[in-house]
Amino acid sequence: MLTCEWTKDDGWLAPKIIPYQNLSLDPATCVFHYAFECFEGMKAYKDTKGQIRLFRPDKNMERMNKSAARIALPTFNPTALTDLIGTFVKMESRHIPEKRGYSLYLRPTLIGTQKTLGVGAPGSALLFVIASPVGPYYPTGFKAVSLEATDWAVRAWPGGVGDKKLGANYAPCIVPQQQAASRGFQQNLWLFGEEEYVTEVGTMNMFAAIRNKETGQKELVTAPLDGTILEGVTRDSVLSLAREKLAPEGWIISERKYTMQELDEASRDGRLIEAFGSGTAAVVSPIRTISWRGKTVSCGLAENEETGEVATKMKQWIEARQYGDEEHQWSHVC
Repeated sequence: MLTCEWTKDDGWLAPKIIPYQNLSLDPATCVFHYAFECFEGMKAYKDTKGQIRLFRPDKNMERMNKSAARIALPTFNPTALTDLIGTFVKMESRHIPEKRGYSLYLRPTLIGTQKTLGVGAPGSALLFVIASPVGPYYPTGFKAVSLEATDWAVRAWPGGVGDKKLGANYAPCIVPQQQAASRGFQQNLWLFGEEEYVTEVGTMNMFAAIRNKETGQKELVTAPLDGTILEGVTRDSVLSLAREKLAPEGWIISERKYTMQELDEASRDGRLIEAFGSGTAAVVSPIRTISWRGKTVSCGLAENEETGEVATKMKQWIEARQYGDEEHQWSHVC
């Protein structure tokens, strides 16, 4: 594991790469009582030449600094941490699977370590990075999921911290997920406000491909960065690729508010082409149906289909850059 301590008086101390081990923390450590904790999720890949690659680490570093600053934890030099993680993954290269669809999952974490029961900015912190080999999100292949629209619980809201990657954001989502699972659904679709704006699916960003009612033009739409969603790295990648590859084919690429009512109407009219979630773990996760107000909203897939054309292409395009098949600035060679 990679570790680096920080103190208010001395700043960042010398980083270390040490054997994976338990942390020794005082019971009064502020992370336990006031949730001074943020983290990132990223992966290291091996290309066909055996080179180790990180996918858009600059975006992870940028987001982690935003998360840290929001909860009064110290920020860091993004390039320096990327270089440290590069050194770490090269030392652990034997644990990076070479098979397509496999990678080394990396979890950079930052916690407040000051021993106090008083609420205030921590005077000390610990940044650490741990890792684990992971296989495909769907070991039996791409599988479309069914969602339950959730309006009684809210994951994020304007002015809150749901747009930051804080550990405190995740525990409150478990009970709604358990309740949805008890009714046979794989995930929640988080709706926001009386308008029932579509925000996120589980812990992923949400995309919908819709055909315009008047013009028939295709639109790929996702919620805007207005505080109600996480600023996903995969989300940004999907948007960039869509503008690069789909827009020239006549697609409109939109970051705008849209409602569950709009999705339902598009589905009933046969204009909802497909929908999918996006995130680090699965890259894209196709959506089959959404349960909403006692009805089942179909998201455009036929019974024998597990994914739509856009989701399939996005997965292929992103993985090509992750594994170095396509040389691109998003792929950082360690």
